[in-house]
Amino acid sequence: MTPDEYILLFEKYMAGNATPEELSILMAHKDDFELADISAYERTNNDEVVEKRILDKLNESTGHARIRKISGVRWFAAASVLILFSVGIVLWQGYHNKQSLQLLQAKKSTNDVGPGTDKAILTLTNGKKIILNDADNGTLIKQGNITIKKQKNGIVQYMVSASAGQGAHKDGETTGLNTITTPRGGEYHIVLPDGSKVWLNAASSIKFPTVFAAHERKIELTGEAYFEVAKNKEKPFKVKFNDQEVEVLGTHFDIKAYSDDPDTKTTLLEGSVKISRNNIKQILAPGQQAVSDASSKGFNIQKANIQEVMAWKNGYFMFNSLSIQSIMKQASRWYDVDVVYQGNMTDKEYGGRISKYKNISELLKNLELTGTIHFKIEGRRVTVMQ
Repeated sequence: MTPDEYILLFEKYMAGNATPEELSILMAHKDDFELADISAYERTNNDEVVEKRILDKLNESTGHARIRKISGVRWFAAASVLILFSVGIVLWQGYHNKQSLQLLQAKKSTNDVGPGTDKAILTLTNGKKIILNDADNGTLIKQGNITIKKQKNGIVQYMVSASAGQGAHKDGETTGLNTITTPRGGEYHIVLPDGSKVWLNAASSIKFPTVFAAHERKIELTGEAYFEVAKNKEKPFKVKFNDQEVEVLGTHFDIKAYSDDPDTKTTLLEGSVKISRNNIKQILAPGQQAVSDASSKGFNIQKANIQEVMAWKNGYFMFNSLSIQSIMKQASRWYDVDVVYQGNMTDKEYGGRISKYKNISELLKNLELTGTIHFKIEGRRVTVMQ
């Protein structure tokens, strides 16, 4: 486990979103993760010495916070000291006193909003809905040769019986459709009948057959999802979204296709994909991104910022010269808040990185460090002000 991974897992625990299995992993690695030198604390019993050592280690792992100018606007990088300062203190305290963790976790501002969690709704063929985050672990339901199970780690997995012929049905044979939907403030991880893995971002959904066709594996997407597709050269995996379709044989890619965004983005991490729109087809290479908007018929192929694309799945917000409207749109989906604006915000751009397992106030405070913008939180309403 890397320092970054440990920090993210710890922040998820502090936000109250860690599963029992994640908590076990956290405890199992605490002695191996050398942020806090316990023996040094015992020798010095000096809070400042231990705190400095932790922060030094964090800085080595994640990079120093920095502020600089870009095109006349201030840029903030919300990493290391600014964001992880409190985490470093809590890590050190947590080794010695579990009560301090509970105290800090309970100590939340009444004028704040907590981060999203793993939650989604499964809609079956007959219209029945199952709230996945409330469901017990184990078998949720059986649909023909398909058993839908919720694993101990919260993942929902479609399991095909051996008699179903690897989840394929004959051409012309009908099969029911299932839909998994995440609300604002939710995300979820699903394993499809063919073994492909899907991570759904907030305010997203996928629709798919309980048994894939004999000649193809086809699903529909709204919102954003990251896919790790099980390889099958005989049966292409197709994702339909908006007016586009992506076809792969087995690879890793991300599609961002929110209806309220100005463009859609398909990003390839490994393997290859064929993307088509209005009879225009394009093959992507790893590290490339296909961008399209309503004003064009095809795609603009560009080099992708993979860290930025994958930030949501890896537990971060990551911004690269984005408008405050774009940033707050992401925040509204993840924190389930409504955003209103006072004043002209069109001439400002911001960048940086921050854990998405922090309360929304942490994100807003770091934006306010630029001195160009201010926020007011009232319930689930955030007002953005000059």
